[in-house]
Amino acid sequence: MTPQRVNVKETRIRLQKERAETLANMERLRDGMTYDLETSPEEGDPDVWEREKTASLLLGLEAKLKEIERALRMTERGDYGLCERCGQPIDPARLKVMPTTTLCLKCRQEVERSASRLASRE
Repeated sequence: MTPQRVNVKETRIRLQKERAETLANMERLRDGMTYDLETSPEEGDPDVWEREKTASLLLGLEAKLKEIERALRMTERGDYGLCERCGQPIDPARLKVMPTTTLCLKCRQEVERSASRLASRE
């Protein structure tokens, strides 16, 4: 049985589509934040809460956009699908589910275990 290979061309198209959707979502959220915020002395003002929630969503989308753009650069350089940590190929099934991943499953688990140990020491 031959190992699966990553179709970089298809992945690139998928990443470009995801990038466009992410940019559109970011623009929509930013447009929603252009109104003047009138705060009231009430605790838990819904307008403030909504603006903070939108700002948080924007931060998440900005991080996602960076991951997408990083993966696109990797497709251009020819190192897409290789683990940044160990240099081994990332399982194509993993890349299909998570096209922006830069670590193979083994390295990802090691990084998470290491982070968990550091967090438990604090």
